[in-house]
Amino acid sequence: MTVPRTTTAKAVPGPRVFAAVAEVPARFRDLLVAEWIKLWSLRSTYWVLGGSAPVVVGINVNSAWSNADRLAQQYGRPAAPPPGMPEKPEMLFDPLGTAFVDPAWQLLMVVAGSVGAIAVFGEYTSGLIRTTFAAVPARRAVMAAKATVMTAVMLVLGVVVAGASFGVTQAILRDHHGLSLGDPGALRAVAAAALLAPLCALVGMALGALVRHAAGTVVAVVGVLLLLPALFQGETYRWVKEIGNAMPLSAWQALVRNPERDYSMSKYPVSVTEAWIVFGAWSLLAAIVAVAVVHRRDV
Repeated sequence: MTVPRTTTAKAVPGPRVFAAVAEVPARFRDLLVAEWIKLWSLRSTYWVLGGSAPVVVGINVNSAWSNADRLAQQYGRPAAPPPGMPEKPEMLFDPLGTAFVDPAWQLLMVVAGSVGAIAVFGEYTSGLIRTTFAAVPARRAVMAAKATVMTAVMLVLGVVVAGASFGVTQAILRDHHGLSLGDPGALRAVAAAALLAPLCALVGMALGALVRHAAGTVVAVVGVLLLLPALFQGETYRWVKEIGNAMPLSAWQALVRNPERDYSMSKYPVSVTEAWIVFGAWSLLAAIVAVAVVHRRDV
């Protein structure tokens, strides 16, 4: 006689169990890990950040080499002027400016802003944002984690590029009054250059949340970070110049300027305190806009 086999039924969790699991909030640490993985899972992140850093440093180094050759040909090796004699024209040269050439750092601004924008609109265009918010309904926490990871990555990039640019250029200009971090304005300039990348990345995130389109967001990044400051440079009306002074580019230019060799003739210059306020205000406002817009708008 055949004995029928018996099977043990497994208990299947009921809908209440699934609901309880779904309601467990994700830890912020887990969100940071998830955003870190998403950022570095894109090949473009490696290529863009890894390629832009040496280009920015290279432009600054080329400026230092060019100035060093020109000074050596015109004035030879610098020496202290005899007592009672005026300084050589070479001594009017500002070596700090070679570490912070405008085109190089404007390129870094566009790169950082674009990477920040891609981190946001890339999820919308691919549809990944729906999966993200289905797993973690807390949109504010997701965007806060994304902004934290982006700020940390861009801060490291800024520190590396700013430190390398300053160190290499001043080493090249060591025979032409090259500076050290202990010289007036040097440490402030390096810090401002390092903070420029995370600031622009946060602005890019805010624009990515507002526009949600690849081409449109990149154009908006270039327009806000570079073109808009150029429109408010006139000094005929003070309010025009003051708007220009409130832009990140103008604030950065004020912070990297050598206080001992400041030859600017602006009627309405940006003070150091005002420039740091601009840095902080733009960073905070951009983060708030990115979080608020993603929280309120439909996916």
